[in-house]
Amino acid sequence: MKTMYGRQFATMVGMVLLSFLMLGASFATLSYQYTIREKKDTLERNAKYIAQFTSDSVNAGGSEVWRTPAFQKYLSSVAKVSDSHVMVATPEGVIVYATSGDADLTGFQYAELSPDTVASIVEGSRVGMDQLDGLYREPRYLVGLPITNAGGYLQGLVLVSASASNISGVWRDLFGILLVTTLAVILIAAIISSVTSMRQSQPIKEIAAAARQFGLGQLDVRVDVGNRRDEVGELAEAFNAMADSLSKSEQRRSEFIANVSHELKTPMTSIAGFADGILDGTIPPDQERHYLEIISSETRRLSRLVRSMLDLSRLQSDERAAQQQFDLSETLVRALVTLENKVNAKHLEVDAQLPDEAVPVWGDQDAITQVCYNLLDNAIKFSQEGGVLGLSVTVKGPKATVTISNQGETIPPEEQSLVFDRFHKTDHSRSADRDGVGLGLYIVKTILNSHKENITCVSEDGVTKFIFTMTRA
Repeated sequence: MKTMYGRQFATMVGMVLLSFLMLGASFATLSYQYTIREKKDTLERNAKYIAQFTSDSVNAGGSEVWRTPAFQKYLSSVAKVSDSHVMVATPEGVIVYATSGDADLTGFQYAELSPDTVASIVEGSRVGMDQLDGLYREPRYLVGLPITNAGGYLQGLVLVSASASNISGVWRDLFGILLVTTLAVILIAAIISSVTSMRQSQPIKEIAAAARQFGLGQLDVRVDVGNRRDEVGELAEAFNAMADSLSKSEQRRSEFIANVSHELKTPMTSIAGFADGILDGTIPPDQERHYLEIISSETRRLSRLVRSMLDLSRLQSDERAAQQQFDLSETLVRALVTLENKVNAKHLEVDAQLPDEAVPVWGDQDAITQVCYNLLDNAIKFSQEGGVLGLSVTVKGPKATVTISNQGETIPPEEQSLVFDRFHKTDHSRSADRDGVGLGLYIVKTILNSHKENITCVSEDGVTKFIFTMTRA
């Protein structure tokens, strides 16, 4: 039983069988004991009636009352009704009359009981399985009582016995009924268990088959959940969700490789082309310096791309950001100061709306400094000449909100949700921004995600805003 279906089926049948065996054994024992007790009570009650009737008859008619037809008829009636043998014996143990109800037991008449048997009856009563000193070939259930008068004088003995086969027959009938019931229940349980086990194991087999196909690179395989809402259905749904995630990851990996290839190919093509032109004399000597400057610029661009990719890999490998307390306003101002030359080069007006007091927040100060630097650098790069560069910090509840804005071209609505993607540029020709590598905003979002913070982009009427939050300390 190596399969889940086989194990569950065997477990179900085994539990049902064990339960019925225990229940059957208990029921059989109790029913047998009840039958024996009921038979014992009946025999003892009949023996008492006969003893009392015999005592009254002896007192009224003398010691030979057992010979009278009325007395014998009474004993025969009791024996017939109770399906038993009734015997009357003298105080010395000589059986003077015996009947089975249907006929007199002449073979028992004048038989003598052993002194031990007589003594046990006289001392109180004798109850149990007995062959009555060999008078019976097989043990019978026997009850023996003394017959005494009101003064306690021993007048004789009365013995009532019943065949043990009657008691065993009742028990066998009960056992037969229990056995048939047990087999019927096991059959029904086996059918139900077979159906339910197959129904439960089928989705797992499908998941296993889909996992094997996944191993072969077929990422479009899914498991049909159907209407299942149990644990197996949840497992199938989780598997499908995992499959979707893996498929998207594979798609993103392919896109990432394609984007990296494109970003690397363009400057490398320029470097190789201009270098070959200088080497083979295609480029005149008086223009070599100009093209060497282009080669140098493209080389620095390649360096920035590799450095950004290394930073991104480091950020994605960190499980959580380091937590420390720092002033958010001061961090923003320091990032702005480092970009002073770029601000002056575009003749931008800086509109800073910062609180007079410090704004302490929790997070990795170096990482948030990079967030502020990237957002400010991006805002300066795409600002119009002489425009306004805005930055503000507001506090509301447990959060501090930073807003960085610039005046320039409006980002189309369909592009606003994509600006944080890797290598995404609103200029699809990738020629307007020669210094960028398309990873700045993606790095920003990655850092803020590691801090469990949000960032949004809003661009309308020539004003573009990037808004992110931080948790106050």
